[in-house]
Amino acid sequence: MKLNEIRRPEGRKARKNKRRGRGDASGQGGTSGRGHKGQKARSGGFHRVGFEGGQMPLSRRLPKRGFTNIFRKEYAIVNLDQLTKAFPSGGEVTIESLLEKRVVRKRKDGLKVLGRGDAKGAFTIKAHNVSKSARSKIEAAGGSIEMLVSSSPAAQRR
Repeated sequence: MKLNEIRRPEGRKARKNKRRGRGDASGQGGTSGRGHKGQKARSGGFHRVGFEGGQMPLSRRLPKRGFTNIFRKEYAIVNLDQLTKAFPSGGEVTIESLLEKRVVRKRKDGLKVLGRGDAKGAFTIKAHNVSKSARSKIEAAGGSIEMLVSSSPAAQRR
C-alpha cells in the first residue's frame, strides 16, 4: 500500500472543507473563526511550548541541580533467575554468552550479577561485579565466580 493508493472506506462520504473567509453568509466569514485581534488571530501567531507570554518561563525560574558524572560505570545487569532460564544445566556464563542468548542487550561497562531467584545449576560466572546474595547462592549451588577487571574507556581514563 502506498500513500497515493489510500482511499476512503466504502460507503463513507467525503467531509466538506470549511471555506473560511468567504463572507458573513458562509458562517466562517469576517474573522474566519479566529476571534478578534491578538497573537492567535494573526498569521504565524502561535508560540512555542512553554511560552508564558513574556513572563520568565518555569524551566528558567527553577534552579539547576546535580551534575552528570562522566566516570560513572553502567553495568549490564542479570539476575540469577534469568541465568537459570538461559542456562538450565549451569555452565560458563560470560557477557558474550549472555549477548548471544539475548539475556542482556548491550555490553556496557561490564556485567553485574544480582541475587533475585535461585542458582539451580553449578555456574562458572565471569563478571565484573557480583552482589553478596548472588555470590552466596552461586557458591552454595557449587558454582564459582571469576572477577574481571573493567576495560571500558571510562575506566582507562582514570
